[in-house]
Amino acid sequence: MRHILAGLVLSSTLVARAWAGQQPTHIYGVNLGSWLVLESWMLPQEWLDMGGQSCADCSTCIASEWSFAKAYPDTVDTTFAQHWDTWFTQNDVNTLKAAGINTVRVPLGYWIVEALVDRSHESYPRGGLNYLRRGLGWLQDAGIQVILDHHALPGVQTAGQEFTGNCTTNVQFYTSYNYHRALVWTAVMTTLSHLDPDFGSVFAIEAINEPIMNASQTPNYGTFQKNFVQTIRAVELTLGILVPSSSLSVSISASVSNNFTAALGATSSATTFTAEVQAALADAIPILMEIGADCGLQTIFEASPFKQSRTSLVANFMDVNWQYNNPSNPADVAIGPQAYDNHLYYSFGGVAAADPTSYMISICNLTRIQVDAAVGNSPLWFGEWGLPTQFNATDAFLYQWADAQKLAYSKGAGWIFWNFKTEISNLTNGNALARQWSYLEGLELGFLTQDPAALHNPDVCVPYMNSTSNGTST
Repeated sequence: MRHILAGLVLSSTLVARAWAGQQPTHIYGVNLGSWLVLESWMLPQEWLDMGGQSCADCSTCIASEWSFAKAYPDTVDTTFAQHWDTWFTQNDVNTLKAAGINTVRVPLGYWIVEALVDRSHESYPRGGLNYLRRGLGWLQDAGIQVILDHHALPGVQTAGQEFTGNCTTNVQFYTSYNYHRALVWTAVMTTLSHLDPDFGSVFAIEAINEPIMNASQTPNYGTFQKNFVQTIRAVELTLGILVPSSSLSVSISASVSNNFTAALGATSSATTFTAEVQAALADAIPILMEIGADCGLQTIFEASPFKQSRTSLVANFMDVNWQYNNPSNPADVAIGPQAYDNHLYYSFGGVAAADPTSYMISICNLTRIQVDAAVGNSPLWFGEWGLPTQFNATDAFLYQWADAQKLAYSKGAGWIFWNFKTEISNLTNGNALARQWSYLEGLELGFLTQDPAALHNPDVCVPYMNSTSNGTST
């Protein structure tokens, strides 16, 4: 979770055509933030109880998973297991299903694939994959679809943010070494999404959450985007999954038709794909074999027919307008189904003047969907948004604010609220934090409707249409 920016109307009919698969034709979702990538500002009392610290600059104290693992190397795994076990539960799934939520976005760190962590200098809790598999099983049983969001990248993709797992100014993601690790992660997650029964409701994988906005500081990011897409499609073609609108193909020998990892090894030498993709596929194989042994998937990975009838996953990117300074356009590298993600938080400034009328004028005249569509970034969903403001918002305003944002974002592919919940404690001044950041608390207070497609006032934007204010909606 963080900033703002970017441009963006796609009808739900066009969205449905673009996504001919298992995914919802219109997204009404929530993020499972602070579960498998912990952000202490959302659960300050629990963080202190775990042994963490609070400080104004998160790089100076135990305020991230990295710093926690460094401080408590002998107990970090058991401490985080308790958090993973309790922050997101079957009861939460039941509540979300009853509230009409059809999609969740699951923020993940690269360390969910433990073999990718260089333990000589990197420290993160271990064991999260088992909790991810359990949670995905619950969501699948509830009929809730899933986006796997690579939220925290190897080497850190953005400075000074808890959501990267390591709050630091030393940003090293945009290097060949860490791009490679991210591609291996992508190959592993694509394989699990198609072969692990618990991953059956996954319909999309997001390449990177909130990269640096200044494209001049993200060298070779466009090449990574191309390789990310190719990595997903290489795994899928190995599985016999047809990729729509693609001429790519791989040939699988009958001798490996009952051994997916062996077949992937053959694909890793296919010159159809870039050298970076070939290397990522090759390095994913021993990791998959290890995961298979640990998770009871060895027979599926190595001794079973593996051809799949599933549809292709959606490759998901932050939209091109997230960045400035001549960014690469992810639409240029699309192979098969692809979708785009925009994050919009008014509370960080830079979107509209800090008053209720300016907020309403801005959101009711939002053009991000149209702007993105003009450069091929469709379908577009709003993968993070919430009710926080730069001013003390009244309850009456929050009813309007929720309605207006839902109305604006639903003109695209849909929306995913940040977050499904936050802590309620003395350190959060009761429900003061949850009032504007928690979907479940917003439901309880009535700002958000029990039917996510419904609005308290369908005409909420009529008084503000085509008005101007001291701010911008683009």
